[in-house]
Amino acid sequence: MTKKHNNIFTRVAQRLRDDNEKGSRQALLEELFNDFNRNRYEIYKINFFRGIFFGFGSLLGGTMLIVLLVWVLNLTGQLVPSVAGFIDQILNVMQNSRR
Repeated sequence: MTKKHNNIFTRVAQRLRDDNEKGSRQALLEELFNDFNRNRYEIYKINFFRGIFFGFGSLLGGTMLIVLLVWVLNLTGQLVPSVAGFIDQILNVMQNSRR
């Protein structure tokens, strides 16, 4: 065999070893998780509340980001008069779309 084929086989063998190690680590973590959390109801309850709080945090963070963006646009409109007309048009379009 040529050196190129040996290199390919070496890389494939290394990849298989790495994948086997990763799989064994994952199996060990799953066993530890199941040992510590035998009650499935508790796991579902924790994941449910975790999802609720994640959604609430995302909503709160998104709202704060939008408020900050509108505030900065408002400041920019007051500081630079040429931009004020453009921002005013955007606000009018947003208000008209609500109706």
